[in-house]
Amino acid sequence: MSNKETFFNYINEGYKTKGDFITLGSAMLGEETITDAYVKIPLKTINRHGLIAGATGTGKTKTLQVFAENLSDKGVPVLLMDVKGDLSGLAKPSPGHTKIDERHAKIGFPFEAKKFPVEILTISEQNGTRLRATVSEFGPTLLSRILDLTETQSGIVAILFKYCDDKKLPLLDLKDFKKVLQFATGEGRKELEVEYGRISTASTGSILRKIVEIEQQGGDLFFGERSFEVDDLIRIDEDGRGIISVLRLTDIQDKPKLFSTFMLQLLAEIYSTLPEQGDSGRPELVLFIDEAHLIFKEASKALLSQIESIVKLIRSKGVGVYFVTQNPKDIPSDVLSQLGLKIQHALRAFTARDRKAIKLTAENYPDSEYYDTAEVLTKLGIGEALVSSLSEKGIPTPLARTMLRAPMSRMDILTPKELEEQIESSKIAKKYNEIIDRDSAYEILNGKIERIIEKEKKEEEAKIVAKAKRSSSTRKSTRMNPVLKVVTSATFIRGVLGILKRVMK
Repeated sequence: MSNKETFFNYINEGYKTKGDFITLGSAMLGEETITDAYVKIPLKTINRHGLIAGATGTGKTKTLQVFAENLSDKGVPVLLMDVKGDLSGLAKPSPGHTKIDERHAKIGFPFEAKKFPVEILTISEQNGTRLRATVSEFGPTLLSRILDLTETQSGIVAILFKYCDDKKLPLLDLKDFKKVLQFATGEGRKELEVEYGRISTASTGSILRKIVEIEQQGGDLFFGERSFEVDDLIRIDEDGRGIISVLRLTDIQDKPKLFSTFMLQLLAEIYSTLPEQGDSGRPELVLFIDEAHLIFKEASKALLSQIESIVKLIRSKGVGVYFVTQNPKDIPSDVLSQLGLKIQHALRAFTARDRKAIKLTAENYPDSEYYDTAEVLTKLGIGEALVSSLSEKGIPTPLARTMLRAPMSRMDILTPKELEEQIESSKIAKKYNEIIDRDSAYEILNGKIERIIEKEKKEEEAKIVAKAKRSSSTRKSTRMNPVLKVVTSATFIRGVLGILKRVMK
């Protein structure tokens, strides 16, 4: 048996699957693609999370696109974090190309051009179906971690949430929470002290500054109503394909705290909403986070800890999370250790530091008698990657240099007109883009403050009137009758006493 035949059997045995799967491409031996040596990912293991990494221009985004397309075809909903604005083309079919035909001939897999059901989402000022969440939905613990508060400050946040719950004050947006902070150390200070204890003005000032920081990054657009429902992320179209929700984030690349805030809240909401799935054989939802280093950039230890915990737990709800970044070292080691699928595109070695990083990256992959992993990492072409996944039994599959299939949809963005048409065709945009500004903590407390001020004003006026009455009464009591004044005068009394003395003699 030739080396090629041995390798073919090695790959097909290693990637054998009994259940449903996604075909990424065919394995390569050296520079040759071994036709029909398919690299397949079982749907059953996709909720074990994954990584798509590689240098700029090596094909990471197209791999993400292929993955999303095939999940949609299998009836699995997808959420894509589109930081660079590259993924809207999923809504249109590929125009095709001779190079695509040549690639698929090598892979041994037919190419089919098609479009996919796409929902355009936004959390910023860009057009699209708007994603929002209320401050109450964040809760005191998550909000405190996002703001990176001290233990004392976190305690104050918990007290204020309790006060709002007790007084039926809806916390919908940041404006509401800022008003509660100001009320707690202003007009409402005495009321809160009686029921909840003294609240430090210095601490509330620090919390307020942290909120302003989030606002400056555009967080005020994310907090509010109407809250996005998780059920609208896990929709299936009339043809049984999973909806691909593309969240446009091109204008928040320089706002890492907002990105981290949004991602953590979204993961927490999905985790708390979806039921335990058990061993269902397919994921409920798959998230792809492009430019994933933005989540961890400038994140506090508490925030990192929360993200790590959610990533570990959320797979039990049938949710897979895939990080897309240039280098695996962009992902914290505790998160990286949770990733079952790794798709590694080429890395470039321009410096001694780069070469050292490549050697460390190679150690993340299983040993293979067919590859020198560190060497292959620098020689991968565009649209090629080293793939290591998990079998249905949870065992790592053989490391495979893979010629990846081409996207079936357009490998380019939608034109402005096409994008507008796509947004207008949305079945949920009207529901979430409606502006809702019902009475919440801000309006209720403003009314309460006005009543307190009016009450204090009336009390002050009453005091002034009472004081004036007392003053008037005193003046009246000192105005005596002229006869009485003479009778009570000292001279008169001495005269009377003198007369009495003489009479008695």
